[in-house]
Amino acid sequence: MAEMIQSGSRKRSTRVDMTPMVDLGFLLITFFMLTTMLSNPKALPLVMPADGEPVPVGAGKALTILVGANNKVAWYDGQGNDPAAPPKVYTSSFAANKGIGEVIRAKQRKVAQAYGDAEQLVVMIKASPGSKYRNMVDALDEMKINRVARYAVVNITVEEVRLLGEQSR
Repeated sequence: MAEMIQSGSRKRSTRVDMTPMVDLGFLLITFFMLTTMLSNPKALPLVMPADGEPVPVGAGKALTILVGANNKVAWYDGQGNDPAAPPKVYTSSFAANKGIGEVIRAKQRKVAQAYGDAEQLVVMIKASPGSKYRNMVDALDEMKINRVARYAVVNITVEEVRLLGEQSR
């Protein structure tokens, strides 16, 4: 601490030197800044299939979800890969009531009745060029909410983009 010496008599200073306390404060601030995590990153784990030959999926086990522009979602039963019989496309939404979740649960019940296990359902999610990232995350969330064991993110075909465009009119 600093003392002031005056001529004649020695008086002690009433000042308190704050330098050590300021140093301690900066050390504590630095310590907490370096050791504290401000926020945890939020990430959705996405398991991608291994490279190899494609596995055929029966038409009765497949459900295709088309994520479109303007928060639209469409779906059809099967894979839709038969040009002689184009799929009948239905529209839905991401709403909790009467949304795509109910479609998935209904298809799980149908697959469970036909094949004995709801986990046989395979859902293919296809995003159109005008779709939003948020809608794709909503579709993946529906897979997690409804406990869909097998799903894949697949490229959308030109024919499906056309079918999706016809549905939005």
